[in-house]
Amino acid sequence: MIQFHCSYCWDDGSNDVWSGTVDQIIDFGSHYEVFILSRSSLRVLIGKSSSGLFACLPDFSAGCHLSTLKDIFYNSERLIRVLDNVVDGKTVACALKALESVLKFN
Repeated sequence: MIQFHCSYCWDDGSNDVWSGTVDQIIDFGSHYEVFILSRSSLRVLIGKSSSGLFACLPDFSAGCHLSTLKDIFYNSERLIRVLDNVVDGKTVACALKALESVLKFN
C-alpha cells in the first residue's frame, strides 16, 4: 500500500486536507488498474497513447489526458473538470504523483 496526502484551497480561502491509500495496482502490460481508497473508493485505469498518458475512471464514465504523473496542478485541473468533483479529482492527481516511481510506461 502506498499512502499519500492531498490538500485543496477553496474559493472562500479555507483549506481542506485529507489522506488516501493506493490499495492495489494491477499491471496489464498495456495499462494499469489502480484502486484508491480515500474519501471515495476510486478505480483508475492509467495508460499511454500516442497523445501521452491518460486516466479513465469507468465507474464515473470519465477520462482525460494527463501530463507527467508528478504534475499535480495540470492533472488536478483535468481530472476535476471531467469528474465534476474537486475532492476526487485532486485525490487521483495526488495518488498519481505517489505512483510516479512505481508505474512504468515504455
